[in-house]
Amino acid sequence: MKMTAGNALVEVLKSWDVKHIYGIVGSSVNGLMAALYQEKDSISYIQVRHESAGAMAASGHAKTTGQIGVCFGSAAPGGTNLFNGLYDAKMDRVPMLALIGQSATENLNTNYFQEMDEIPIYTDVSVFNKMVTTPDQIPHVVDEAIRTAYARSGVAVVILPNNLVEKTIDFVIGKEVKTPPAKPQFDINIDEVDAVLDLIKQAKKPVFYGGLGLKGARDVVEAFATQFSMPIVSSAISIGVAASRDHPNYMGPFGRLGTKPAYDVLQDADLVLFVGSNHPFVRVWPTDAKIIQINNRIEDIAKQAPVEMGILADGETFLRALMEKINPQEETDFLKAARISKANWKRYLEEVAEDESHGLSAEAVIKAVGKYSTPDAYYGLDVGNNTMYSVRMLPLNQGRQYSVSGIFATLGVALPYSIAAQLTQPERQVWSISGDGGVAMNIQEIITQVRYQLPIINIILSNQSYGFIQHAQINSEFLYGVDITDVDWAMTTRGMGAISYTIRTLKELEDCMEEIMALQKEGNKKPIVIDARTYYSDPLDTSIVALDPNHFTQEDIEAYQKRYNFYNQPSLSEILDSLN
Repeated sequence: MKMTAGNALVEVLKSWDVKHIYGIVGSSVNGLMAALYQEKDSISYIQVRHESAGAMAASGHAKTTGQIGVCFGSAAPGGTNLFNGLYDAKMDRVPMLALIGQSATENLNTNYFQEMDEIPIYTDVSVFNKMVTTPDQIPHVVDEAIRTAYARSGVAVVILPNNLVEKTIDFVIGKEVKTPPAKPQFDINIDEVDAVLDLIKQAKKPVFYGGLGLKGARDVVEAFATQFSMPIVSSAISIGVAASRDHPNYMGPFGRLGTKPAYDVLQDADLVLFVGSNHPFVRVWPTDAKIIQINNRIEDIAKQAPVEMGILADGETFLRALMEKINPQEETDFLKAARISKANWKRYLEEVAEDESHGLSAEAVIKAVGKYSTPDAYYGLDVGNNTMYSVRMLPLNQGRQYSVSGIFATLGVALPYSIAAQLTQPERQVWSISGDGGVAMNIQEIITQVRYQLPIINIILSNQSYGFIQHAQINSEFLYGVDITDVDWAMTTRGMGAISYTIRTLKELEDCMEEIMALQKEGNKKPIVIDARTYYSDPLDTSIVALDPNHFTQEDIEAYQKRYNFYNQPSLSEILDSLN
């Protein structure tokens, strides 16, 4: 069938069930734009206001749906602007296709306008990186790129000289079913199952640590932890994957974006079952416990820390095999103490949220977001202290979902993530949560939300500080460059077409939320912005919780308590002593 190579490319995208493509027009992608125009009822071109935001939205789409995200950039600056979003996808291991415009073939290697050697600059970020050299190659190379992105969980780049995209070719779409690869399966080694059981039986304080590799296995993890009487800990990017926030055994994430009870149990653990994760902060676990790592990627085993056993297996399948071999265990004092620590921690966060003596706290705002969240709410989280508040306080259970730039940790992702989530599921309640540092990176995407009538609720925690970095500078005993010039975000975004509020008190916060819920119930189609004027605080650092006299000096404990005004929180060992 005769069609342009651009039309053939779009046919390939349709065959992979691509519904949205993010980018900004340019002369070097006119062939692609012409093809998208002809298929606009099948694939929606989403005009973002910066290519970086388009790539972030595509990454967010992949994180939210598990399906490939697609973005494009014109030759030279349009393409290079994609990099933050591309690296976000690479480092969080999600499939993405980036289509990069290029000058016409006759202009290559002639120092023409916006002509550059594009292949080398995309080499590091990609699992697939090719420039087409004939029109007939285009649909086949794009199809191979998508397959590779899925197979290797990464970014595929296809560079498209515009004159080739515009040429007519003979093309018929293949009849094969286009589906992402299934999760790899492995035979269970019974000897390994028995060896793991022996180590668990010998342990007095075992802990389960689960990661994103357990996606879809939450019920199995919770059943396993209940049967084996284990506290559950996760990374900040896998809350709700390994266990629901409200499961009694779930202690929260470990690390600075973590919780005290998660730190407590890892500090005291003598065995950690490390499943479906390759999280780098394993390197700073506060423990000498034996580690059993179960992972379906052999290259990830023992990458972050030495392990007692490394098992190449599907985590869910291996857990089921363990559960079949042993009867439910009696709850240990270790687990009971961990639950008390969790309850104490929750009470502490509630007290901070309710205390208005210094002004409006970020914890109060996030608590209100949780209160007004629907059971299927989605949260696009930016990078910074706002992430810390969010992962500690949002009700990440039921059908709720969130995305964060976990490993690349690039500022500005919240608005683009939320755009992708709302476009994918228009009836879903969608929130974005940012600090005033991160939101400034992509505040122009409020215009995108307005253009496509996306009723996203955008929270800005405004305290005039790059707070996450300010914490690090305080630790180094200096402050420089972390203060932010104040902006009236409500006025700014109102000018972009949003419904905007400024709040400074708990009363204003509650009234604002009630009004917003009424607007949404009436069918509001405009984005909403809440400029929450919060006071700056140095959130309690849970990467090292210096409270246990068995591990820290009294001087260390007093210094930690004084810095964070964190008193009357017993250590896990003290709770255990009280149980005995």
